[in-house]
Amino acid sequence: MDDLNKKMAKGAAWMMLFTFTQRSLGIISTVILARLLIPEDFGLVAIAMSIFAALEIMGAFSFDLALIQNQKASRQHYDTAWSFNVLYGIFAAIALVLLAEPTAIFFEEPNLDGIMYFLSLATLIQGFENIGIIAFRKELNFRKEFNFLITKKIISFLVTVSLAFTFKNYWALVAGIITSKFAGVLISYMMHSYRPRFSLAKSAELFHFSKWVLINNVLIFLNIRGIDLLIGKTAGAQSLGLYSISYEISNLPTTELVFPITRAVFPGYAKMSGNLATLRKGFLDVFSLITLFAIPVGSGIAIMADPIVQFFLGEKWLDSIPLIQALAVVGIFRALQANTGAIYLALGVPKIITYLSIFNIILIYPTIAWALTTSGVLMAAWAIAAVALVSMPINFIVLARNLQLNLMQLINRLWRPVASSLFMTAIVLYTSTLWGETSSTLVLLTQLILLSAVGATAYSASLFLLLRTCTKNPEASMEVKLAGIVKEKLKSRIKRPKQPSD
Repeated sequence: MDDLNKKMAKGAAWMMLFTFTQRSLGIISTVILARLLIPEDFGLVAIAMSIFAALEIMGAFSFDLALIQNQKASRQHYDTAWSFNVLYGIFAAIALVLLAEPTAIFFEEPNLDGIMYFLSLATLIQGFENIGIIAFRKELNFRKEFNFLITKKIISFLVTVSLAFTFKNYWALVAGIITSKFAGVLISYMMHSYRPRFSLAKSAELFHFSKWVLINNVLIFLNIRGIDLLIGKTAGAQSLGLYSISYEISNLPTTELVFPITRAVFPGYAKMSGNLATLRKGFLDVFSLITLFAIPVGSGIAIMADPIVQFFLGEKWLDSIPLIQALAVVGIFRALQANTGAIYLALGVPKIITYLSIFNIILIYPTIAWALTTSGVLMAAWAIAAVALVSMPINFIVLARNLQLNLMQLINRLWRPVASSLFMTAIVLYTSTLWGETSSTLVLLTQLILLSAVGATAYSASLFLLLRTCTKNPEASMEVKLAGIVKEKLKSRIKRPKQPSD
């Protein structure tokens, strides 16, 4: 079990490294594209991608999760999963072509049909990706997973940015999407020797597990992409473009810190599922890690939204500042709950995710529709935050029952990061008042660096003080464990004999 925990930790580290690299490229790409393109360009692509994602979700049985969860999966299981992906890719490509013109008419955006014709090529290509690369995750070989994902991302980044300077419109985004899919297929066969064959022999067995995953994927689509479509139809491509970029920036704690961790730990959870006590401890350790980073990062994005937007995006994106602040709250709530889905899947009860998602949709759509019609997209963002606040405790109560978990165990791991983040927020807000209004790039950069340093210092100091004064057993805390890991790594690095290649 110790070896398994180490592999999970290494996997999380590799996935976080990938996410950090990906986000670095993403930030550079977003900054360049935001200055070359206009919000309407992002809005058009967001609408087209929502339709693309809707078709993708309809065939998203997540066979990768089924293959990981099934410790005895055979070649027939892998071949069946690949065959269905190919068949569905062909179906989705045809569907996108047929839906292109009606979608353009519905949203009153004549350029949408051309975008969707090209995206049909992307979904056709994607279906042929080598199913063998799932073995990277199943065997906890996240170094190879990292190499696969980052190579695909770099190629897409280079194409998108290069074409943005040439086209200066939404076609750069479309070309980047197609390139990413094509690169994924090519690299998957280069990196893994598995060669799939057409077979549907294990369809019934795979669909038995994956039917609930499919339903959950559809509900996730409705919770994210469905909202994009509602905003696009009600408020227009301009507002959707602002919302899309704001959502991407504000949800960095979830997309860039938490999702890579949950992606890495799920295979470990699946192996732990036979021992509830071990699984519970594993979940609490991961939850502690998430709270330590996601809460302060989300809070920092909210309070520094103004200089972030002015420095990275420019003046034409100033309307996104209040949106980022509202959606950063959503990002924190999402981050805290992101790890629960992997537990439900590991326990073999994916239907719980379905029920929770349905409850969230019942709340969120009427609330957003009311907010959009009465006050606009900003009120809609706060409506999403309100629904997340209501649904989060319900999720944790359900989790506690299935994991035989005491809710106080969650609170004990939550309160120090929350209190420290509130202290950090107060200090950063006070420090930010020392600046006047400025549009100077150098001053904005200085402000961002200084406020980040002040925030990190305030958060760390508060966390350390609370840990030493208000915790009965500080040595068992995640903060001390992380400090110990870093200390051991530094010691081993210092003591490591110098190699000729060093």
